[in-house]
Amino acid sequence: MFFSDWQSVGRVLLLGILSYILLIVVLRISGNRTLAKMNAFDLIVTVALGSTLATILLNKNVTLAEGVTSFVVLVGLQFVVAKLSVRSTKFGDLVKSSPKLLFYRGDYQENVMRDSRVTESEILQAVRQQGISSLDDVDAVILETNGKFSVIQKIKQSENSTLSNV
Repeated sequence: MFFSDWQSVGRVLLLGILSYILLIVVLRISGNRTLAKMNAFDLIVTVALGSTLATILLNKNVTLAEGVTSFVVLVGLQFVVAKLSVRSTKFGDLVKSSPKLLFYRGDYQENVMRDSRVTESEILQAVRQQGISSLDDVDAVILETNGKFSVIQKIKQSENSTLSNV
């Protein structure tokens, strides 16, 4: 079916505009972290917000008030989890992953690669994307908590190494 009636189209248009505005208000109140895809947990909340918005728009059984309540609940829970993870290392470890050292000083860390489901070709691709032509010029490759690769070039040793938490 391509078209049912103008009333349905008008409902989607009105609810779309109102729910979008209310979503922006809720996100602005909650702070920058809600929109930042810092880790898998944040990504899940962002996807859930999008799914909620779609449900508000397309499901006639969901009112705008119910949808906005679900926005507030999701963002509120994310705020609570973020606060708890900052205050409690154990809780933070439960909801966040840690960086994984995949390649270090010429050696692939095969057990870590297997656990992280990363292949050698993905590591090589990350190195090439940094404009590095040889693994001999790489000190380390890290899989960060946001799923991106960090490539650390060889330089002189320093006490302020970025590898301190890996």
